[in-house]
Amino acid sequence: MEPAEIEALFTRTDESYLFARWGRPIAPIVFGVEDATLRVVKGAIEAVAQLAGHDVVDVDPELGANLMVFFFREWEELLEVPDLGRLVPDLEPLVARLRAADANQYRIFRFEEAGPIKASFVFLRMDAHLSAVPAETLALSQVVQTILLWSDAAFQERSPLAQAPDSGAVILRPEIGDLIRAAYDPVMPGHAVDPSHAIRLAARLRRT
Repeated sequence: MEPAEIEALFTRTDESYLFARWGRPIAPIVFGVEDATLRVVKGAIEAVAQLAGHDVVDVDPELGANLMVFFFREWEELLEVPDLGRLVPDLEPLVARLRAADANQYRIFRFEEAGPIKASFVFLRMDAHLSAVPAETLALSQVVQTILLWSDAAFQERSPLAQAPDSGAVILRPEIGDLIRAAYDPVMPGHAVDPSHAIRLAARLRRT
């Protein structure tokens, strides 16, 4: 990938460059699914974290869980989750906006004082569209979009996933996998706002 391509993936619609990766081990918890789907989601988290060289743990010492994934049918169900309003400020107006927009997914990130990702909340309203997506595909897509703070427009035109040419299985696009690996290189910063960061990422890609 060229620096301009990488820069576009972290340039937001307000034209600001903003990059962040997780600054602490990921401690996931998943709500609203049966055990089989739970294993699929946690398997996707572990696979993407392994690709990044990042740790997955059972418990975060400060937060308990720092990656919370919610599956549900209607946005109003979030208002019934105990203490969620304490974790997600302005939850009621957020639910109202998402319902009005007929949205079927939303991600929220919280950040360490120095800028890396501290926690994330993934909300998936299982409408007809998402319900038709295989669990493995949905889980991998969501985890990839949570392992880094991508631009809010990063994957609007092209998914981070692709079909393997030999088997037809859904996989992570190789260039996106390489980029995630480069972003988690220990020599790279956990947070960046200067577009020159994309040039450094491109340099790491050329070394792999």
